[in-house]
Amino acid sequence: MLEFMPIVLFAVICIVLMFGFPVALSLAGTALLFAGMGLGLQAMGIDANFDGGYLAALPNRLYGIMTNQTLLAVPLFVLMGVLLEKSKVAETLLDAMALLFGAMRGGLGISVTLVGMLMAASTGIVGATVVTMGLMSLPTMLKRGYSTSLATGTICATGTLGQIIPPSIALVLLGDVLSSAYQQAQLDMGIFSPKTVSVGDLFMGALVPGLILVVMYMVYVALIAWWRPSMAPAADRKELMEELGHTSGLGMLLLKGLVPPVVLIVAVLGSILSGFATPTEASAVGAFGALVLALAYRQLDMATLKDVLRSTTNVTTMVFLILIGAALFSLVFRAYGGEHMVTELFEGMPGGVVGATIIVMLVIFLLGFILDFIEITFVVVPIVGPILLAMGLDPIWLGIMIAINLQTSFLTPPFGFALFYLRGVAPPSVPTSAIYRGVIPFILMQLGMLLMLTFFPQLATWLPAQFGG
Repeated sequence: MLEFMPIVLFAVICIVLMFGFPVALSLAGTALLFAGMGLGLQAMGIDANFDGGYLAALPNRLYGIMTNQTLLAVPLFVLMGVLLEKSKVAETLLDAMALLFGAMRGGLGISVTLVGMLMAASTGIVGATVVTMGLMSLPTMLKRGYSTSLATGTICATGTLGQIIPPSIALVLLGDVLSSAYQQAQLDMGIFSPKTVSVGDLFMGALVPGLILVVMYMVYVALIAWWRPSMAPAADRKELMEELGHTSGLGMLLLKGLVPPVVLIVAVLGSILSGFATPTEASAVGAFGALVLALAYRQLDMATLKDVLRSTTNVTTMVFLILIGAALFSLVFRAYGGEHMVTELFEGMPGGVVGATIIVMLVIFLLGFILDFIEITFVVVPIVGPILLAMGLDPIWLGIMIAINLQTSFLTPPFGFALFYLRGVAPPSVPTSAIYRGVIPFILMQLGMLLMLTFFPQLATWLPAQFGG
């Protein structure tokens, strides 16, 4: 029984999390409990297959977390996203896009997709994007005669783009973890001058697949509007302008609502992709730019600033507490020999690296029903990442596959997080079954994207190779 302690540890943590206990405390508390159990059994003369020496690395791990320059980008990108949300930049942007495309069939759906993409790029948080888009766009779409399933499906799907559209917090965290996993994999293979993979590389790798998904969403909405016009009717631009309360004209609204956030996002992303700035430096520029926009829109007072800083602190604290808990879990898991167990399991699996990758992707997909991307990134990826990378997988390709896999998991009924977020803000007249029906085509598109990446990995690796060269 004691040789299976790593599996028991992982199972117990999943059970504790399903009871709704805080993630960071669940990870740390369960790991400490199992560590105490291992040390106690050894003190009684029982071989618990536990190496307590791993726990001595904990202070260095915690110091490394607190001094990690890459992770500084997390609070700054969160601050940027919250500022853009609170300053009503997203609301003005949605109004501008709705007026621009609303006069064509499916135009509102296309507008929601484009604005969702920009929101995803600015916030990088699935919950924030889904809730914001649900509150702003769902009532308008339903009032204009859109099919309930099409409207809710589009909002949920575009909300999950926060996983893959850079600069995304999910990619920042995943990039940092994969960088360590890649170096560990190379050291395990006897390569003592290891290559590195950066967050910027992951941003570049995500750009093409992310944009392909956006185009697929828009094509789907356009095809539905052409095939069944009653599901996505055109809106009268004049009536829409009066309803939204804009009298200054479309050109002025586009100039005010579209140009500033696009310029900000392009400046942040462009500086990273060109190598002019690191993700941390670019995040600081983005946060400052969002602050300037909020001031220019006259939406920033002391109460709003306090609210923004409180939200940013809450998210940042949650991320770092989970990271600390995950570091403790990782050490206890390795102390029980979990890493060797997983390595032997993967090496003995039929299909080699292909079989191992399929199993990992399936496990991550299922874990996405009960864990957020932060927990999966910090708990699961450090365990399986070094092993898969040592088997020859490209770290950028693996990172993008994990991101899109989680994006699909968050969208899949009945446990997808995005569905819960939208259900919380949707009117009571919107049935939950309509939300479930609406996301199915988008899930199929995301699965199609995973298949495309499987057979054409260059979709994720080509752009980083060009910039890297």
